[in-house]
Amino acid sequence: MKASEDVKIINQGLEDEMEVRGYQPCLWKMILVGVGAVCSGGLLLLLLYWLPEWGVKGTCTHTSLKDANTLLLRTKDEFRQWFRVRVHKMLAPGRKPFDDLDVKPKTQLPNGDFDHQVCSVHDEQPLHGQQVQIQYFTHHSFRYYWNDVIQNFELYQGLEDVKVSCSHIYSEHSYGLTKTLQDYRRLFFGENEIAVRVPSLFKLLIKEVLNPFYIFQLFSVVLWSAEDYYYYATAIVFMSVISIATSLYTIRKQYVMLHDMVASHSVVRVSVCRGNKDIEQAMSTDIVPGDVISIPANGMVMPCDAVLLQGTCVVNESMLTGESVPVTKTSLPSSGDEAARRYNMEEHKRHTLFCGTHVIQTRFYTGELVKAVVIRTGFSTEKGQLVRSILYPKPTDFKLYRDAYLFLLCLVGVAGIGFIYTIILSIMNKVSAKTIIIESLDIITITVPPALPAAMTAGIVYAQRRLKRVGIFCISPQRINMCGQLNLVCFDK
Repeated sequence: MKASEDVKIINQGLEDEMEVRGYQPCLWKMILVGVGAVCSGGLLLLLLYWLPEWGVKGTCTHTSLKDANTLLLRTKDEFRQWFRVRVHKMLAPGRKPFDDLDVKPKTQLPNGDFDHQVCSVHDEQPLHGQQVQIQYFTHHSFRYYWNDVIQNFELYQGLEDVKVSCSHIYSEHSYGLTKTLQDYRRLFFGENEIAVRVPSLFKLLIKEVLNPFYIFQLFSVVLWSAEDYYYYATAIVFMSVISIATSLYTIRKQYVMLHDMVASHSVVRVSVCRGNKDIEQAMSTDIVPGDVISIPANGMVMPCDAVLLQGTCVVNESMLTGESVPVTKTSLPSSGDEAARRYNMEEHKRHTLFCGTHVIQTRFYTGELVKAVVIRTGFSTEKGQLVRSILYPKPTDFKLYRDAYLFLLCLVGVAGIGFIYTIILSIMNKVSAKTIIIESLDIITITVPPALPAAMTAGIVYAQRRLKRVGIFCISPQRINMCGQLNLVCFDK
């Protein structure tokens, strides 16, 4: 089979559409890379770190997606970014989150529902029976699971995946889930949380230090030290250490602030319906798509995306939309032509309560609870996708960067000509080999001014502090340079 035949597409038709290829480790390639890394003094490993595609193809062989333990992802937008991910495995009693599970000996449970007239201790027992092995990988806080039918990985976002109509939600999903089915679905969807992981200082340090600019600067410092330029080399090292330390402190602090902002009101106690009358108190991190929750009369901050089944709600959606005027949400249509249509979050947003929005009050009929069925949780929610866009921004492709790289390329060309000229001239004058090497490499250090990385870092850090004073936070500092190129900013408010 040709390699091109094993290229699959995930998230087809969506903004984050990607190509995916499967690979397995190759012993002889890994040995060759190890030898090359030793001979190049570690430069080969740096090159493979900067270029994930080369790193995978240089140490692995192509294989089918099903047999792969390393995947190579490539975005299909104009940036064509490469990502390397590892395939993990887990055991579960089913292959899909909405598969039917026979948690009662003689009672079928379609889509997580159960016969509310039959209750037994068996409902609350842990999952038993034969376990199946499922492959999955995680990319940008989303989990993709292997599907044997389509021979590809797919993303499970929530109740919309089963493509149900509005009337079907009432008939099949309005009574809630058993504890057993809730635990089963949590295997696939994980805990209902939007977790902003604050990277350790060590990880941030490695990412900052392995920047090509700093690697080039390290090379220059070693070369200057060999030429006895100790004072100059020490001054550059001192400036670089100060700029790196300041940058790490600022970026980590911005991460902590983002973590605290997202975490506020994200974990609350909710009332989960286990049947027509059974109400159970649980933490919001435990709920999964298909759960039915009760909205209290005094309102709450929504911990998930949910669609209203009973009653109406007045909601403040300013966190998502910027609109200061509260909106009224009504229950999902249960009859007529509207009920026969497939539920779509965008189309039925006037019936949907979004994660992070504040339910100010509820209205209900006498004796009835205001109920909503959970549609999405975690990073799949509207709030979660907003946070993902902050954590994983798309690369910038402004003319400034293109011109900067072109300028550096011209400098490299000039330095290369000088490098060759110096070698030829030194050989003609019968200069010693050591002097030829040092003087030739010295020409290359002219390519990038030695204080440029430190100066750029200092400027960005100063700009971050000015932005912070007016309540603007940034965890992608390189974008601050781009803001200086903006002439016009448009808002819809």
